[in-house]
Amino acid sequence: MADRLDTPKEDRRVWRPRLDPDFIGRGAEAFARFMGTGTFLLYMTGFVIVWVAINAVALFGLRWDPYPFILLNLFFSVQASYAAPLILLAQNRQDDRDRVALEHDRQRAARSLADTEFLAREMAGLRIALGEVATRDFVRSELRNLLEELTPEREDERAG
Repeated sequence: MADRLDTPKEDRRVWRPRLDPDFIGRGAEAFARFMGTGTFLLYMTGFVIVWVAINAVALFGLRWDPYPFILLNLFFSVQASYAAPLILLAQNRQDDRDRVALEHDRQRAARSLADTEFLAREMAGLRIALGEVATRDFVRSELRNLLEELTPEREDERAG
């Protein structure tokens, strides 16, 4: 089958894995969300207590990181070196979402303002137009006035 000019060619480099561009961002948000919980603090505290207990007292005959706990310190440094950028990435993604939501809110507020101004102009136009039309109250008052004017004439006719 001949190549068609109206369809794009597929990339022939199949050796490169295709990753979702937001995969790392979603992972960073999940990581940041988990690190901000009491569960993470509880797990980390338990891990440190077990680590120190095993290495300080040589429980079970194990002792791979003696007292200054340099390996544990190295683990914390590595964790911090990955945690800080992942948390910043999660914050940047949240800032982007907040910026988009704020822009949508501004657009919605502008549309609401325009709709409100339009309705105010329409109501003003209706009031001006209705100012020239007889309203129910106006017609009733005119009928009462006419009835009052006619009522004395009838009494004069009965008396005469």
